[in-house]
Amino acid sequence: MAGTVVADTIRADSTSTLVLRNGVANTPPTIQDSAGTQIGTFCRAWVNFNGTTNVGGFCTIRGSFNVTTVADNGTGDYTVNFTTAMPDANYSYIGVGRRNSATQRPVNLSQANTATYDSATTSFRFLTWVEAAAAAEDPLAFNVAVFR
Repeated sequence: MAGTVVADTIRADSTSTLVLRNGVANTPPTIQDSAGTQIGTFCRAWVNFNGTTNVGGFCTIRGSFNVTTVADNGTGDYTVNFTTAMPDANYSYIGVGRRNSATQRPVNLSQANTATYDSATTSFRFLTWVEAAAAAEDPLAFNVAVFR
C-alpha cells in the first residue's frame, strides 16, 4: 500500500515505532516538497572510524549504518564495504576527519584518478589527505556519509 504522510515533525519515543518504506527493496524513501518534487533522500550509509588502527587489515569502527567494515589498504588508503549494496555505482560520498597530530589541519577525502578507486555497488575506495602537508595520512577520526 502506497501513501503520503505530510508532517512538520516526526518523532519516535520509547513506546512507538516508525517504519518508512517506499516499496522498493533497499531504497530509502524520498523527501518531496509541497508540489511533490523530489528534493532528497535519507543517508544510505555512514561510518565513523579510527584510521590509525589496523586489526587484521581493518580499522576500528566507532559507529556506522549500512557499513560492515573499513579496510586499511595502506597509509591514508581505505575501502568502505556496504552491508546492503547500492543499486548502482552512481552514489555520492563525502568525508572529513581529524588529524592524528597536534597540528590543527583538516584531513580531507580524495578519490585517486585510477580505476582502482572507482566506486562499486558493494564498496568504494578513497584516500585521506592533509592538503597543507601534501601527504596521505591516517586520521585519528574520519567520518563518511553516502547518498544516492
